[in-house]
Amino acid sequence: MLVYECELFELVPVLRRYARALAGATDRGDALVTRCVEAATMAPSHFGFDRGGDSARLPLYALLNLLFDRSPEEFGPPGRPLPSPHPIERALAELAEPDRRLYLLTALEGLSPSQAAKVLQLPCAEAVARVKAARDRVRAAMVQRVMVVEDNALLAMELGELVADMGHVVCGTAGNEPEALALLKAQKPTLALLDVRLADGGSGIEIARRLKRVRDLRTIFVTAFDDDIHALDARHLGQIVRKPFTNAGLQAAISRAIFMPQPVALG
Repeated sequence: MLVYECELFELVPVLRRYARALAGATDRGDALVTRCVEAATMAPSHFGFDRGGDSARLPLYALLNLLFDRSPEEFGPPGRPLPSPHPIERALAELAEPDRRLYLLTALEGLSPSQAAKVLQLPCAEAVARVKAARDRVRAAMVQRVMVVEDNALLAMELGELVADMGHVVCGTAGNEPEALALLKAQKPTLALLDVRLADGGSGIEIARRLKRVRDLRTIFVTAFDDDIHALDARHLGQIVRKPFTNAGLQAAISRAIFMPQPVALG
């Protein structure tokens, strides 16, 4: 095998990673890489294999983009990867296509904004601004609006501080069902932390059922009475974090909730 062919095939795993993210599916990404390798093998000097080092990566990334745009019937329409439950991928799917590719090239492939600009044939200053905006959008997609349903004011404050320390937003606290439903309507939370037994005789389980009927909200039960959840066959309503909880345990539950498929709003 010629030297440049060896260099090319050493880059295949890198190309496959970017192509799969670009196309939004493993099979389409791999097919894209196959076409890219075939083209690059025919013109090694064009892709910098005669110059050594890492010079071939940028033109190969550019070729992947070109092939992807020219064959939407084979690799999928540009900018419309398959739906994903992953919040980062959902956020990327909502970006303008140049911004999505800039993010992939910089965050996934480790290119500088100037290198990514060269791949996508954009002015460097524009690429820098777009990369920053894309990163801000992705970061914002990870932030949850959290409603705390807890009748113990001190514990509610502790939960709120823990949520804020993770970088999320506490959009309100409620001690009973009417307050929880009012918060749901006014603040549009994306996640709820629910006690099970409330001081007014209310049930966090029933609140979770109501929340699910009104708006299919992700929930986490934070309770010492997890037996109630099992007895009422309510485990499907949300994760369970048993009191007394540890910060690490609750943070892990919140992180898991973020990466669950986004529920569909019912109203």
